[in-house]
Amino acid sequence: MINPSKDDPDKFRRKPMQVKEAQRLLASYGKPGEAESLPLQESHGRYLAEEVKAPHPFPRFRRSGMDGYAVRSEDTAGASSEQTVWLDVIDEIPCGFVSDKTITPGTAARIMTGAQVPEGADSVVMLEMTELRVHDGRTQMGLKRRMQSGQNVTPIGFEVEEGEVLLRPGRRIQAGEISVLATFGVHRVKVYKKPRIAIFSTGSELLAVDEPLQPGKIRNSNTYMLASQVREAGGEPYILEAVADELPLAKAKVEKALAEYDAVVTSGGVSVGDYDIMGDFVRSGSVDMLYNKIAMRPGSVTTAAVKDGKLLFALSGNPGACFVGFELFVRPFIQQALGSEAPYLTEWTAVLDRDYTKVNAFTRYVRGRVEARDGVLYAIPAAVDESSVMVTIKDSDCLIVIPPAKEATPAGTKVNIVMLKGNRS
Repeated sequence: MINPSKDDPDKFRRKPMQVKEAQRLLASYGKPGEAESLPLQESHGRYLAEEVKAPHPFPRFRRSGMDGYAVRSEDTAGASSEQTVWLDVIDEIPCGFVSDKTITPGTAARIMTGAQVPEGADSVVMLEMTELRVHDGRTQMGLKRRMQSGQNVTPIGFEVEEGEVLLRPGRRIQAGEISVLATFGVHRVKVYKKPRIAIFSTGSELLAVDEPLQPGKIRNSNTYMLASQVREAGGEPYILEAVADELPLAKAKVEKALAEYDAVVTSGGVSVGDYDIMGDFVRSGSVDMLYNKIAMRPGSVTTAAVKDGKLLFALSGNPGACFVGFELFVRPFIQQALGSEAPYLTEWTAVLDRDYTKVNAFTRYVRGRVEARDGVLYAIPAAVDESSVMVTIKDSDCLIVIPPAKEATPAGTKVNIVMLKGNRS
């Protein structure tokens, strides 16, 4: 095994970058990719790659807002609790049918909710407000209330005017968007292609998930966690074989992956130990290092580099730090590659539920959960939040942002929180 540059003093001199600054730096590489056309029914969860305008107004015709009778409002002028106005019923209009009759003075038409209001009528009387009779062989409808012009009638273009922008690029397609697209006959949708993200972990201590445990070894869980995070962010993960602690091998695999995929995410090997090969690799000149230290806990060793415009994210091997590093840096990149309108996770303000006793010179992103009580949002830190702890990841729905502090942060302090679960793409 090759021991990579253990005597390199530069590996210990790392200048920390603030989280927001690193996000801004990465954003210059996160541009929307190529687009593809999909059938509408396959577009759920994808991101729109073109502007969609209304090809016609909606509704396209004057639509009845309820079951009842289409009338001329002026014919009801004399209606009151003491005076019934009777109108001849000349037609019945189910939804989906168009009457060939015009409502003239003294006439009305039975109409169903959603049906096209006939010519001549300008209002619809609710069915429950009417009564029927047969008079001189004619069916008549009676009412005792004066109707206003336009009452219970949805006008043309009430919801959308022709040419109005319905959806803009970067909009995530969900049930509401699909309803709109289907309403206007958009049966094929132009969406951004999912960015292809290569994932592998480094470390001679790693076992495959189906291997039995061995002394001093651990199973390669980070790779599968990262693949799940990539999917949730909207990307397409490609799990590559784990790499042992050998710099030439890692160099060859990373460079090959950068050439074949849209971005590469690695886990492990970014500290300052003798065998932390990813830290050595990004300083080797094979890639242009963007940063190799972030002013945050966990994951201060989080590193990023670029080669031929493609990003390499070298995340901590500690599960908690790896998870946080992905959410803060890799997820926004994937969202930007999809043209997302909101690439960053939502931030809220909450009240710290209990004392947070750790102190640090860096901002801490503490795993936790959110709870609403009496209209107040509380942030509850995980009981164990070490960077090496992975069990609490599954129970966390937020990251609690604790600013640098020289003493404990007391319960009741207002803190920012970065929402996780329920804010996925």
